[in-house]
Amino acid sequence: MSELLDLYRTMVRIRAFEDAAEAASQGGVSWGGAATDKVAEVLVKGPLHLSTGQEAVPAGVCAHLAARDLLTSTHRGHGHTLAKGADPARMMCELFGRASGTNGGKGGSMHIADFSVGMLGANGVVADGLPIAVGAAHALKLRGADAITVAFVGDGALNRGPFFEALNWAQVYRLPVLFVCEDNRISATTPSAAMTAGDNAASRRAEAMDIPAVRVDGNDVQAVSAAAARLIAEVRAGKGPRLLHAITYRLKGHVSVDPASYRKPGEVQAALQNDPIANARQRLEALGLAQDAARIEQEARAEIAAAVARARGASAPEAGAAYTDVVTIGEGMWR
Repeated sequence: MSELLDLYRTMVRIRAFEDAAEAASQGGVSWGGAATDKVAEVLVKGPLHLSTGQEAVPAGVCAHLAARDLLTSTHRGHGHTLAKGADPARMMCELFGRASGTNGGKGGSMHIADFSVGMLGANGVVADGLPIAVGAAHALKLRGADAITVAFVGDGALNRGPFFEALNWAQVYRLPVLFVCEDNRISATTPSAAMTAGDNAASRRAEAMDIPAVRVDGNDVQAVSAAAARLIAEVRAGKGPRLLHAITYRLKGHVSVDPASYRKPGEVQAALQNDPIANARQRLEALGLAQDAARIEQEARAEIAAAVARARGASAPEAGAAYTDVVTIGEGMWR
């Protein structure tokens, strides 16, 4: 029961964060269930890609990671970052472009990272987090480090070259990496099935390289957790890379201001009947833990409300910060 409560806590924190970030990016809509927070301006600048509806995947996977383990993400990376242990207030500051953000306000939503918890970064280029993860895993192996790397990837990346190259390299060198395909069944605005040849493509493409793969219901947090625990244990034991194929659904549009009118009528409403958070709450209620679930939800909303308040009051970066963290051409040195 305590394990399910912990998983539920991670999921509702992610949902609360995404709801608040969505509201801040739209310039004044209600968020956080019954709570309402009106803002007079758009506080999140630039694209904001939400993972609403996919919370069970990062929660179930990251529950089995240690602080020393590394992680790479997609352009939809808030949930992964939170589940890996990043501070939501510093994350919200980053989304707001504040100097106190995890990347000094210069990465924003699509490139959020937090090296202090092993989160190497989200990535705006589809599939390009995978070679970074494989490189990190190779470094861990060369150093003999007691750690692994986890690489999250969406189903829209399955047809891109870096996906195949990363899996091939990982298997050739038996690297300590777990690939996690968050299959939300849509690539930006197009159903993935229309563009991807073969059924169960993520698993079969991994298996073609002799990488063991497991397919799981990505809306069942306990199923994700159990599958991830087994695969991560195998990776830690030096058995080489593994792939977890989690079938889920993205409840929001491609970006936070996208109404997703390209979806079939009733599709989202049907998907809400299999909401991973609602599913977990029903199990908690059946175990007599409804009050615990309600308390966790209230704590999550309060925590994220505080994160929004902190981000609003934080300062923007000084102009000189634009000239740091860059490579000077010709000198080849970081500043």
